[in-house]
Amino acid sequence: MKNPFKFGTIVEGEFFTDRVREVDYIQQFIESENHLVLISPRRFGKSSVVHKALINTSRQSITLNLQNVTSEADLAAKLLREIYKIHPFERVKQFVMRFRIIPSLSTNPVTGMIDLSFQPTENPTILLEDVMDLIDGISSPDNRLVVVLDEFQEIMSLAPNLDKKLRVMMQSQKNINYILLGSQETMMTDIFEKKKSPFYHFGQLMHLKAIPRADFENYISSRLQNCLNSDVEAVTQHILDFTHCHPYYTQQLAAQIWQMSMLQTATDDILETAIQQIIEIHDLDYERLWVNFNKTDKSVLIKLAKNQPVQDLDRRTSTTYSALKRLQKAGFLVYTTKFEIEDPFFSRWIFQVIN
Repeated sequence: MKNPFKFGTIVEGEFFTDRVREVDYIQQFIESENHLVLISPRRFGKSSVVHKALINTSRQSITLNLQNVTSEADLAAKLLREIYKIHPFERVKQFVMRFRIIPSLSTNPVTGMIDLSFQPTENPTILLEDVMDLIDGISSPDNRLVVVLDEFQEIMSLAPNLDKKLRVMMQSQKNINYILLGSQETMMTDIFEKKKSPFYHFGQLMHLKAIPRADFENYISSRLQNCLNSDVEAVTQHILDFTHCHPYYTQQLAAQIWQMSMLQTATDDILETAIQQIIEIHDLDYERLWVNFNKTDKSVLIKLAKNQPVQDLDRRTSTTYSALKRLQKAGFLVYTTKFEIEDPFFSRWIFQVIN
């Protein structure tokens, strides 16, 4: 019997939870000629929601996470590699042969996938322009390609003025739908809402919220119903209280509880035991993170872990605010109605370490 909870990868099929309205909304944009900008905290399920909508429309698509891109030339190479995944070489050969710099192609004997690279050049923009022209060339009004760029805010750090150059290239394309995802809300808002930004009002802005608690309650309790001896409804409520309905951590904790119950692990408090087991698994990772924080960051994280006001009389308000924004940008904090530590298990680890 397989674990009915899934986390850490694209969630689909029976593991997909709710998001009916969000999927329908994204589908409408995919089927139109418009672009979509989707923003939410990390691990909120952006990629899974977009993947579900793409499956429903049966549209061809390529997806690239810009966190895995190291330069402008690397962006061109990785985009071209994604194209080869959906189109055979013969289909795009005529376009590639017109490239000003011809890429080197080889087949990886282990994976069977195409390895691709460009020769070094003083002007990597040439590479990106040719690849973007190819993307437009393989699309048509009747077969519009969907290009999904995840963690799009990383475009600002890849190369100087890359946002301006990329916007010019996109503007000339006629048959592409772009879905641009991002987890850094402040940076994404600056990119798409500031008038001086090249991407100002490039597409419809959409914020992905947490899954409604009632929907998550039904999802979790129905899957734990036949494996827990304790009160399933009470355990479900405690799971959501601990994770604050965060999709990734909710699935993670529920999966651990299910695994323990199937192994018949004897415990008086299965929820707390599951929490501690997950913390133990990540203890070394958390310790590595902790030693790299400065004193101000540590102080802020400790106060948030203890659910205390973050402002310290010995520290300027501007210093505290800078620390909060820095930790938010790095993905350690999220802001809803207040700042919170993104990972509830890391928050508990901090609380236990300092007490």
